Amino acid sequence: MGSKLFALDIGTRSVVGIILEEQNEHFHVIDILTKEHKERAMVDGQIHNVLYVAELIKEIKSELEVKHGPLLKVSVAAAGRALKTEQASSTINIKNRPIFTEEDVSRLELEAVQLAQAKLLSSRDDDKIGHYYCVGYSVLFYRLDGEEIGSLVDQQGDEAAIEVIATFLPRVVVESLLAALKRADLEMEALTLEPIAAINVLIPPSMRRLNVALVDIGAGTSDIAITDKGTVVAYGMVPTAGDEITESLSDHYLLDFPVAEIVKRQLSTDENVVIQDILGFEQTYPKTEVVQAISPAIEALAKGIGSELLKLNNQTPPKAVMLVGGGSLTPNLPAELSRVLNLPLNRVAVRGIDAIQNLTKDASIPATPELVTPIGIAIAAKKAPIQYMTATVNNQVVRIFELKEMTVGDAFLSANIRAKQLYGKPGHGIAVTVNNQDIFIPGGHGHPAAILVNGETASTKTIIKNGDVITLAEGQDGLDAKATVKDIMDNALLKNVTIQGITYTIEPIVKINNTICTIDRELKDGDLLQVETIETVEELLKHVKKTELLQKLHSFYLNIDGKPAFFPEFSSKLLMNGIPCKLSYPFKDGDAITIKDAEIPTAEMIANKLDLILEEKIVVSFQQEEIELHKICREVIQNGKVVTGSQRLLNGSSISIVEKETNRWKYQDIFRFSNWQLPLNFKGQFTILRNGNASSFDEEIFGGDQLEIILTEENRVK
Repeated sequence: MGSKLFALDIGTRSVVGIILEEQNEHFHVIDILTKEHKERAMVDGQIHNVLYVAELIKEIKSELEVKHGPLLKVSVAAAGRALKTEQASSTINIKNRPIFTEEDVSRLELEAVQLAQAKLLSSRDDDKIGHYYCVGYSVLFYRLDGEEIGSLVDQQGDEAAIEVIATFLPRVVVESLLAALKRADLEMEALTLEPIAAINVLIPPSMRRLNVALVDIGAGTSDIAITDKGTVVAYGMVPTAGDEITESLSDHYLLDFPVAEIVKRQLSTDENVVIQDILGFEQTYPKTEVVQAISPAIEALAKGIGSELLKLNNQTPPKAVMLVGGGSLTPNLPAELSRVLNLPLNRVAVRGIDAIQNLTKDASIPATPELVTPIGIAIAAKKAPIQYMTATVNNQVVRIFELKEMTVGDAFLSANIRAKQLYGKPGHGIAVTVNNQDIFIPGGHGHPAAILVNGETASTKTIIKNGDVITLAEGQDGLDAKATVKDIMDNALLKNVTIQGITYTIEPIVKINNTICTIDRELKDGDLLQVETIETVEELLKHVKKTELLQKLHSFYLNIDGKPAFFPEFSSKLLMNGIPCKLSYPFKDGDAITIKDAEIPTAEMIANKLDLILEEKIVVSFQQEEIELHKICREVIQNGKVVTGSQRLLNGSSISIVEKETNRWKYQDIFRFSNWQLPLNFKGQFTILRNGNASSFDEEIFGGDQLEIILTEENRVK
């Protein structure tokens, strides 16, 4: 004979007592007893009336004891419908911090779970975090700078975020279970969760690497558990189940609820059903017609379960769905659910106790899906019981509900260690306004707090055991933000420029709170900055105070007799990198600005440009020598003073060109330009020749004339 296992499945409508015998890893179902609650003693998996439930447990215990002897210990499960699921996300600024590690990710996940816990509390009157056990969570996604990413480890960016879905069990559920058992003179041998119980017998650990969903459809609720990557990743509950189908039958055929329940059960066994309504009329209906009548309720049940499955499984259908519980026998439910989840029909199946490995039963016991969970509770209690674990966190003793391998992170959740305590505080930031735009310079990141388990360095993922002492040493706070004007400026705003061979570093003009300052000035919180950049060549020359160069670049012009006349050929040339440019052109880093000086014009140059002659000239031959005769025919007056033809004129000056009255050239004018003189003591006659012909001193002469004076001495008397 093997050892006997007694288990109870306390459901919304009934309590199932089951006795199994275990021998060499093999289980044999000896007896099963089901009793319905006399009134609503259970709501959402929590015992509302401990006395009523205790009475029912006592009845089952007594009846089974008659056949099987004294029963002192029992295995029970906390109902999956009592589990509370909440979604939350946590965000952390990771700009300018070392690369994100596994431990950083773990601490961020922990913060997200705590935020989910806080959300759970804010939606209820109960404000004590310790009133909930976290029984599991799964990461829905990681985000880096708003984009979804596979992993945050070794990533760098501005902001990391994690969204989790976490499941919590209210402590009161466990306490009320214990109270009901105590009243029925039973000791709790082991405790498990209903979804875990069913999974333990239907989905062995070797299958849990697959993404499979298990749905336990009871009377009042449908409990969900999902496996993936070797573990149970999510739990959920839908408040629609078998009762909705019963109510639909009751409404459609005018049936009392218990009668409708009998009709519903007939649908899974008979092709024709006999229905007697509340008025006493009895009629036989084909099964297909009845199913058609309640199809909206079946569709609604499938939709409710399918939506929750997708939510818990990150909006993707699991690879397969197993249905257990009495409600799983609802006609057409697997087909409807496969349609909702867009899965092949053979991927959604009802599983009975015949699917449980190493299990046999007495011939009198039906192999229905309703019995999967009670059998699972008995086996799970034996194979994987949940126990309490005690640990010390910073001198605070915490009791942890051991649902899986427990980690330091789980201990922190139980001890209400806030995720923010896992890092030092970030340093104070600086907020400034630059040209009406707000800029925030964050302080340094806080350094992680050190975690010790029994004096050894650990992480939030370190596995803990009963009696461990966990210490959290405070993290170092980050440094306050420090920055100069230069730190927040774009490097492109600093330009090196060469002007006439000298290099200048051009910085923007910066005003802080209306006072001009340098770019090395340290910023203070609340500073108002105005940054004005030097953009054009003209602004550049003014900025470096080269106004004389700007003067040079003014176009050369003269006011001639009151009218301006421009002479571009006498204007200086502006060159950028050797190519002509204008003052309005923008300059960039590395540019070379040169000014090519123009020649300052003389009065004669300007007269030539105006096709005016200042001086008349002729060249004649006199006494076999070439002589140039010249006389001023126009005078140039600059700013009231007469200037010579070779004198330079000033840019922008006022000039007048005055015509002089001149006589024609006469023979006698030659003596003003020639050094020829009559010999001293000359006595005799002279002959005046012009081009070989006799002439006179009053005769008009022209350029090119051959002039000659021939002297004839007198004969002296002896």
